[in-house]
Amino acid sequence: MKMDQALKKQVKKYAVMTVIMLIMALAVIKVNQVNKTQLVNCTGQTFETGKVIRILEDNIQEDGMRVGQQSVVVKMTSGVKKGQELTTTSSAGYLFGAACKVGMRVVVLQSVAGDSVITSVYSMDRKEVIIGFVVLYLLVLCLVGGMQGVKGALGLIFTFGAILFIYLPVVYMGYSPFWTAVFICAVTTAVTMYLIGGASKKTVCAVAGTITGVLIAGITATVFSKFSGITGWNVSDIESLLTLYETNNIQVGGLLFSGLLISTLGAVMDVAMSISSAMKEIYDQNHDISRMQLIRAGMRVGRDMMGTDSNTLILAFAGSSVSMLIMDYAYHLPYFQIINSNNIGIALMQGLSGSFGIVLSVPATVAFAAWIYAGTNKIHISF
Repeated sequence: MKMDQALKKQVKKYAVMTVIMLIMALAVIKVNQVNKTQLVNCTGQTFETGKVIRILEDNIQEDGMRVGQQSVVVKMTSGVKKGQELTTTSSAGYLFGAACKVGMRVVVLQSVAGDSVITSVYSMDRKEVIIGFVVLYLLVLCLVGGMQGVKGALGLIFTFGAILFIYLPVVYMGYSPFWTAVFICAVTTAVTMYLIGGASKKTVCAVAGTITGVLIAGITATVFSKFSGITGWNVSDIESLLTLYETNNIQVGGLLFSGLLISTLGAVMDVAMSISSAMKEIYDQNHDISRMQLIRAGMRVGRDMMGTDSNTLILAFAGSSVSMLIMDYAYHLPYFQIINSNNIGIALMQGLSGSFGIVLSVPATVAFAAWIYAGTNKIHISF
């Protein structure tokens, strides 16, 4: 009898998951039916792969620097010229071109118009390296983390897929980047936490604490923007984004804040799940513990985490701004110019707002956990 009930419970659980997955799949298919506006005429222009087989003329100097262009022969491995040997050039730029060597795999920018073919080396072909590192990371995560590592990898893949196939097309269609990011954060948090903790009170506490922390980060950034005058229109690549605003009515001003929410999500999830798990263990050891005692215990755990986690996003954004900081230092810019520059303001807003979200997610998660664990023993969460 008990086995039949357990079997029915499992069947019900997987049936619900299947229905949810089907609904999400249909939604993703519908959302991705987007007609993109052609911003650049790329007729006849493709990016193909090839392999350098000869160096006809090198551009390396006696001091080791490269000046001008290389003339190389590339055997094409894709595209309409696949199998043919083409003579092409590779510039010495830092953004485009490559320091070609015999045997190197490269990406070739190929423009075909009838019998005329114009080519140039765009970059080194890094596809295999990138895929290899991604696979290596997922493998290490699964080997070290065991089954929890496998679940974490699935959550990571789901999150990346949600950003790529839901967030980007929805924002492209003109919807609010901020609220789209809130939706993505809520969905990916629920799925990731469910994979890690299952359908349990611990998962509910972690999800509630995470969403609260992310929203606090967004609200803090909005308040900072209101008083400082820094908005999403002050980013360094605004000139390129204006084209998207004019052609597709994309809400460019909200991209900065939506990016903040997404970048904050991982750190807040870590804090919320750690506190929720710790408070569950405390409650399981003593079911007679009062709500206030559980709150105090949870806050002690949270305060130990604040010291390190509060630095996480500040250091992350500072690390991404190192080039800008060294330029400001080298040019010995005046204090008032630096403190009032848009780039410094944006970096500070991102780091501090994200840290506000991390710190304040602690009492939020503690409050949810105390209420669910010690305050309402009648709560039952399962499929």
